[in-house]
Amino acid sequence: METPSQITSAEAPHTKLDLTELVKGLHDQGTHWLPSGLGSRINWGPEVLSTSKSISVRNLNRIIDHAVDDLTITVEAGMPLSDLQSALAEHKQWLPIDWPWGSQPNTQASSTGTIGGLIARGLSGSLRQRYMGIRDQLIGIGLIRSDGISANAGGKVVKNVAGYDLMRLLCGSWGSLGLITQLTLRTQPIRKFHRFLAIEGSLQDMETFRSEIIKTSLSPEFFDWVCNPANKWNLEIGLASINTQAINDQLKIIEILAGKHNLVSIDNGLQNPLKSPKWPEDILHKEYWLMRVSLPPAQIFNLIKSEEAISMPYCDWRLSAGIGVGDVWHENANSIQEDCTRKIDNLRKRVIELNGQLTLLNQPTTTLKRLPAWFDANSKPLIEAVKSQFDPKGQLALGRLPGIRG
Repeated sequence: METPSQITSAEAPHTKLDLTELVKGLHDQGTHWLPSGLGSRINWGPEVLSTSKSISVRNLNRIIDHAVDDLTITVEAGMPLSDLQSALAEHKQWLPIDWPWGSQPNTQASSTGTIGGLIARGLSGSLRQRYMGIRDQLIGIGLIRSDGISANAGGKVVKNVAGYDLMRLLCGSWGSLGLITQLTLRTQPIRKFHRFLAIEGSLQDMETFRSEIIKTSLSPEFFDWVCNPANKWNLEIGLASINTQAINDQLKIIEILAGKHNLVSIDNGLQNPLKSPKWPEDILHKEYWLMRVSLPPAQIFNLIKSEEAISMPYCDWRLSAGIGVGDVWHENANSIQEDCTRKIDNLRKRVIELNGQLTLLNQPTTTLKRLPAWFDANSKPLIEAVKSQFDPKGQLALGRLPGIRG
């Protein structure tokens, strides 16, 4: 995690012109800088390797255009995700993406971060099961290069097919290629009817149930393996439709399959897709470990029953049973922090053995032995070549280039 000496206090221009002039000045001076939004998750990812000036887009936070009938919206990158969802909800629409980990939109709007920050990290969660990832909601992007030149890619309609898809490079770049200033996104109508189910039973029976469910015609909003700090695992399924009959038909299929495998199906009733997750108050200001796990869905069962996973109690796990991505959270305890570091290192090795990846999004500042957030990718030379084209002076987010060990 960055110390105050590595990231200086943010400058936040009020206009794009002022922002452009600021970036041009930093380029001429050869100053290292770090793109940011509200700064709620500026500590995530690898350490910044040089003292860097934080440049924030938080004052660029307007809705530029909302084509309600076309289900698209264009916004400035500094708009908080909570504000965007609220504006869309007025038209019975939403952006079908998960709240970033630690969000408390009902009590702390800033805790959700900005939509630009969400795109820069490129992290998708449980809703990817039905709606695909965050980069699949992105149809247009505006950015400022490291030399202060503005650029645009994509457009304002869903079917953009011309030219190279620059948007996919920026999505998940962690601010290492440019400063995102504007986004055009696909929206979805909010479906009126929702149900939330919990499936309980033995791990083996739940895995057999999982493998059968994903072969059916069901299209749940999410389908997750979930484990609480008491180390109790269960499956959670979210259903959504425009009518109750479709929901009831899906419930019947799930109940039949659950009974076939000696599992208990608990109907927890309605659940709004925009419902705020339950996290401890002000969690983003506490010391914690946060891991992003990505692996083949069929390997999740082998991971959660492994010695490495069992040896890590007091963790919150949520892994998509159909997609294979998710987060593991552990609140730091100083008395066992080095033991925790060792266990997390072992867990990562196990994930890699299962043909997956474990990214350390956050680790406590007091950790003596820091683990790398991610490792070198096989395509490292290509990644470095792309970086040199976007940022020839190496000024942006030094040490946070995805695919290069950091």
